[in-house]
Amino acid sequence: MTVRDSQFEALLDAVESGPVEFDGLSVAESDGEYDLETPESSYHGLSESELREAAADAAAYVTNWYYWERTVGAGRHRRAFLRWSEGAGDHSVPERYDALEGGVAVEWGQLAVSVELGSDGERRYDVRHVEDVGAPLSELDVYEDPLDLRGVTTYDERGRYRPLKTAPTLVSGWALPDVDGRDAVEAVDTVYPATVANWNLEREGELDVNHWRETAERQTGIYDIIDELPREAVEWVAETCCVDSQCLRRREWEYEEGDELDADGGDGPFPCREPCSLVVAAARQWTKLEREETRTYEFELTPSEKEQLEDVVDAVADGRTEEIREADVYEGANRYRARYLRAKRFDEEGNLSGTPTHPDEDGEADPAHGDD
Repeated sequence: MTVRDSQFEALLDAVESGPVEFDGLSVAESDGEYDLETPESSYHGLSESELREAAADAAAYVTNWYYWERTVGAGRHRRAFLRWSEGAGDHSVPERYDALEGGVAVEWGQLAVSVELGSDGERRYDVRHVEDVGAPLSELDVYEDPLDLRGVTTYDERGRYRPLKTAPTLVSGWALPDVDGRDAVEAVDTVYPATVANWNLEREGELDVNHWRETAERQTGIYDIIDELPREAVEWVAETCCVDSQCLRRREWEYEEGDELDADGGDGPFPCREPCSLVVAAARQWTKLEREETRTYEFELTPSEKEQLEDVVDAVADGRTEEIREADVYEGANRYRARYLRAKRFDEEGNLSGTPTHPDEDGEADPAHGDD
């Protein structure tokens, strides 16, 4: 590890304004003489040329100071994320430099962010899907601009639009290699918008959480009705949308301040500070549906057919329908099993067991699907 002339000159300039204290490095000037200390060494009464020699001996500490104070600078959330990614809060500079020689990687949702050390203390980053860790770049789509990753986040592996960027459906097969810290964080923010800032605000105790009630009450227009959703239905909303299988954010919002929901909030590394637009949009439809009165219907089903209907709902809810092989007719949600049940139990109008949904309202609009 070497200290560049520009790095040493920057250190001299900084000391002129007052003592430098950073990550175990201490440098001070008094009456034209310098003191330099690290956890491993101590130098006092140095001339400028002697300080240069001492800085060379403490190259890891000096280059580390330069990287964070001059290269990265004061960007609050970016700086916090990059320091976290190399374990700056848990390990000394020599320990980190030893690890960074071989590369250090962290996971952020479905992203793997790795960092390696350069010969002058600068860091270089690589951002890719966790499934592609270790894959040669020749096998991946390589990007140079973090904003180009917007195309990666738009569709899932089956070509379906991803309305929720933090859904666990990020496609693999790409990489943004050999970028600086600024581009690395911009890539993370492109894939998972606002997650770095919200994560750091939470760490610093400053995350502003908007709970369900306040979010619902401020809605206007067609979404104004969601504040009518019963509390128990909000529990179902959270259980439906805000779990690890559906979203990688960790739900921090509750029904209202002091009234926590029973639904699990997930284990993601970055917090969700308020009901997202997808939840609000879905809640509008659920609010309309919850206005309906319950009715009693009578269906003729065998026990196996009842269990099959339950299997179909579970498979759709868990997104497993495409995993069920057509030859596996023992699976309740198998396509041929479902077609057989439809042929047997549905009439020509699509009514289960021939039972109409609105037997006494022929020709009237379904209130759940009428005009808004």
